[in-house]
Amino acid sequence: MRTQEQAIKDLVKKQLSQSVATITRVLHDERIHAAVVEAARVTADALKAGRKLMVCGNGGSAADAQHLVAEFVSRLVLNRPALRAVALTTDTSIMTAIGNDYGYENVFERQVEALGIKGDVLLAISTSGNSKNCIKALKLARAMGIHTVSYLGNDGGVMKALSDINVIVPSSITMNIQESHLALEHIFCLLVERQYFGEEFFDKPE
Repeated sequence: MRTQEQAIKDLVKKQLSQSVATITRVLHDERIHAAVVEAARVTADALKAGRKLMVCGNGGSAADAQHLVAEFVSRLVLNRPALRAVALTTDTSIMTAIGNDYGYENVFERQVEALGIKGDVLLAISTSGNSKNCIKALKLARAMGIHTVSYLGNDGGVMKALSDINVIVPSSITMNIQESHLALEHIFCLLVERQYFGEEFFDKPE
């Protein structure tokens, strides 16, 4: 008969196995790899042209947006100049003003209108692919000539058709999608760094 302690340990193993299974599918999905590489190329080219990366998402994906932008503005691994990026999830006064005056579905769209210029990149993160505020932001970004990238789960949802590049994790389990998103976001930043600064920059001793 299993003890309560053993049942808890089994749950830990089950959840870890589930996480590993999802990221293993990501590891072997060449379409995902190609999408991340292309997203990094487009973003590096935009940054070289003096444009910026904007990132948005809700809940855990909002935390991802802030985390990713921190890697761009500060650094991922090695010391290097800052890269131009902004999270659309961090200014509580802007978020609450837009939410109160226009509705929560407009909190990212309004910021894209204010901050975005042609040639920028908007990266939207959503495990469902159906976040209304991300959908509106992507629609406006496209109309403004801003490159659109989405990190998604499930079947990509509505956002899939609104994005130039889609990174879709093959899972319907939110936490596992988010775990893979974070790994792929780090890789995205790593690739942008190398394409922006050149491999020779990273070969130098610190």
